[in-house]
Amino acid sequence: MTAIAVTIAGSDSGGGAGIQADLKTFSALGVYGASVITALTAQNTQGVQAIHDVPPDFVAAQIDAVFSDLNVAAVKIGMLSRVPTIEAVAAGIARHRMKNVVLDPVMIATSGDRLLAPDAIDSLRRLLIPRADIITPNLPEAAALLDVSIAKDESEMRAQGERLIAVGATAVLIKGGHGSGADSVDLLIGKDGVERLAAPRVATRKTHGTGCTLSSAIAAGLAKGLTLTDAVRAAKAYVTAAIGAADKLNIGKGHGPVHHFHPWW
Repeated sequence: MTAIAVTIAGSDSGGGAGIQADLKTFSALGVYGASVITALTAQNTQGVQAIHDVPPDFVAAQIDAVFSDLNVAAVKIGMLSRVPTIEAVAAGIARHRMKNVVLDPVMIATSGDRLLAPDAIDSLRRLLIPRADIITPNLPEAAALLDVSIAKDESEMRAQGERLIAVGATAVLIKGGHGSGADSVDLLIGKDGVERLAAPRVATRKTHGTGCTLSSAIAAGLAKGLTLTDAVRAAKAYVTAAIGAADKLNIGKGHGPVHHFHPWW
């Protein structure tokens, strides 16, 4: 049986994040990728110049087309931009009884440009977090979801993860890439406990698409039948290697992409 994963996210015209990064990740990890595009961005390594939202009914049509035909084993959800899109995706999850849902609550691009309308945060929290098997916020996103200050250490990261579980999340991976220190530490928090995942912090500006890549790598692992914990561990290892190899690429003038195909190129 061919493992199939679907990404529901925005398109990055620069190719480093969003749908493009997700499909590259699926392919690199041996999973067939399909897509539902929620928004088009005019974007490159230096920033986001414009966003064109896909009409919610067309988002729903894409979902119905894919899930009525393909045997989808996992779903990654990324950029949703606004409330009507979130509502369309939440309805699609319920309609097709999607499984192994990985929600990356994308709010800000690596360049600093906003990708989620401020009034959409509450809808994301109410409609999608309870429907996901795991959410993967970075430090600013976790803080925004809870309307608190950004966690300054692992103790505060854990506390915020536990609060997100109380909000309705099944599991939370709080990513420490925005933190400091020699290691980049992520915390996988579930109802049964916490696992600390650490990797040496890589000194590079080429981190565009890191969050998209990590969440889609988790979905790829779930699509192949890994447990959630094993899928997260494998995804962390893959992303760390992709960041470590990023300087081998010469793409753009700003925050370049990670190297999705580092084992082969």
